[in-house]
Amino acid sequence: MGAAGTPGRVRLTTAQALVRFLTRQFTERDGERRRLVDATWGIFGHGNVAGLGQALVEYGEAMPFHQGRNEQAMVHAAVGYARQCGRLSTQAVTTSIGPGATNLVTGAALATVNHLPVLLLPGDTFATRPADPVLQQLEVPYAGDVSVNDCLRPVSRYFDRITRPEALIPAALQAMRVLTDPVDTGAVTLALPQDVQAEAYDWPEEFFVERVWSVRRQAPDPAELAAAASLVRDSDRPLVVAGGGVHHSAAEQALAALADATGIPVAATQAGKGSLSHDHPADVGGIGHTGTSTADELARTADLVIGVGTRYTDFTTASGTLFAAPGVRFLNLNVAAFDAHKMAATTVVADARAALEGLRDVLTGHRVDPAYVTEYTDDKQRWEHRVDAAYEADEPDVRPTQTQVLGLLDEIVTDEDVLVNAAGSLPGDLHKLWRARSPRQYHVEYGYSCMGYEIPAAIGVSLAAPERPVWALVGDGTYLMMPTEIVTAVQENIPIKVVILQNHGYASIGGLSESVGGERFGTAYRHRAPDGSYTGTPLPVDLAANAASLGLPVTRAKTVRELRAALREARAADGPACVYVETETADTVSGPPPAQAWWDVPVAETATRTSAVEAREEYDRHVSTRRRHL
Repeated sequence: MGAAGTPGRVRLTTAQALVRFLTRQFTERDGERRRLVDATWGIFGHGNVAGLGQALVEYGEAMPFHQGRNEQAMVHAAVGYARQCGRLSTQAVTTSIGPGATNLVTGAALATVNHLPVLLLPGDTFATRPADPVLQQLEVPYAGDVSVNDCLRPVSRYFDRITRPEALIPAALQAMRVLTDPVDTGAVTLALPQDVQAEAYDWPEEFFVERVWSVRRQAPDPAELAAAASLVRDSDRPLVVAGGGVHHSAAEQALAALADATGIPVAATQAGKGSLSHDHPADVGGIGHTGTSTADELARTADLVIGVGTRYTDFTTASGTLFAAPGVRFLNLNVAAFDAHKMAATTVVADARAALEGLRDVLTGHRVDPAYVTEYTDDKQRWEHRVDAAYEADEPDVRPTQTQVLGLLDEIVTDEDVLVNAAGSLPGDLHKLWRARSPRQYHVEYGYSCMGYEIPAAIGVSLAAPERPVWALVGDGTYLMMPTEIVTAVQENIPIKVVILQNHGYASIGGLSESVGGERFGTAYRHRAPDGSYTGTPLPVDLAANAASLGLPVTRAKTVRELRAALREARAADGPACVYVETETADTVSGPPPAQAWWDVPVAETATRTSAVEAREEYDRHVSTRRRHL
């Protein structure tokens, strides 16, 4: 525990003090108390091995440790953990200075974009500058106090460099404030010079008392609620757009109660999917470019859009083309004023659950026209038939399509399973087709859509919910970005289920490239042809063998029949398991329905190639329908 200091103080190194401090921080919301920083991930180098490395040995019983293989992946694991915990608990990540620290940047950006808390503890160059430069020091001629860790400033919600031991006290308290703030949370970075980490100081005992950080539920203002109720009562075709804030505030039941009471249909963003169960009468599925036809048609004709905890990204708004009714108005319920005021909306700046409960109360007795309910109910049923057609796999001895893979998963999962995905064509298929059974089942990271997120995030989810089967769904491009944490899953016997879909390249971007006149250039994993293009035979890459070489049990599934059996076997496995399947190119029968709304990807304004010229004509047609809601 360190040598005794002066009365009322305890002598510890800065790193020891930080770890001890973290073990005594808790969150509380609605009477539920949790450890704020539940564990620390780490990869050690000279910048943190003697400081935080030693401290984690010192406090090993109180601060669990996870050994990582890639710094970015460690952040993804911590973020997956935090999301599964409803942002009430997270994990810390420590790295050395230099490439270890800069590898954190992508993970930090993902956490901050998605409003998910993670604590980053990168080592830093010497504060005392005994030698200049030291190993891995970035020399900036105009500023002696800049290090590579300054790259983390724009992607962190809070950043501080601890150049003196005593500076840790206010910095650590500020870090906890931000991690637990529903509005400001995201990546928090405390850069720790390696000499300061190991320096001893007499710390006040009060620094180490247990602290409980209350995660507040901001109540709605009565006047804002009254204005909101007036808008809803005056609307004929209201539509709720449920965003990630519904999950973050555990507002799913409140949303269901509002939908039950009023009959207002509920569409979901990627982050909000699962806010209502797929079989709830008011659930109309995903909205936007990757949404369902039901939700998107309702959006085009809605006279009032009620955004709950959403940021209104371009995928949700179809790049400003989706909400097309001439007099459409917006009502936003959001704890963040920045997001609440988007779309020139009437606002209720409050916690999503508190706002939904308040809105339901002031709308007592109000229901939408029964004909409106019949309209979206019937259309939802028609969409479900399209999902059934995409999922149908009645030829057992053929290679499955990607949507049939999802259909086979749909057969075997329960409301306990969690599906993790982030990039490629899978997010679009999942958003349109997946039938979410529970609030935490659908875990698609689409705020940053980071390739390589899936496997480490699945580990984090599994650590947070060890009783739940967790699936990491990855295409070949995503798999090749970051398979490293398979070793961690094997080492710790974390029972994630990895499904690798081999489609020989960046298939999603290949399709996009074709649609915007790029002719799939540079998107396939193929040998070069005689003309120098990547149009030769597929590369002889064996991802199943690669995963097996990292210690993961792998089952190769060549047909629908084999895939069905392999998925069931993987779900039942006590440890980590992998299913590898080479998917068939989708056709109009077994492929997913096409995009139901536009997405703005600018096309070359001038070109000589026919594909680009035609793509520009299509682009101009769509962009002419875009509007700013003022």
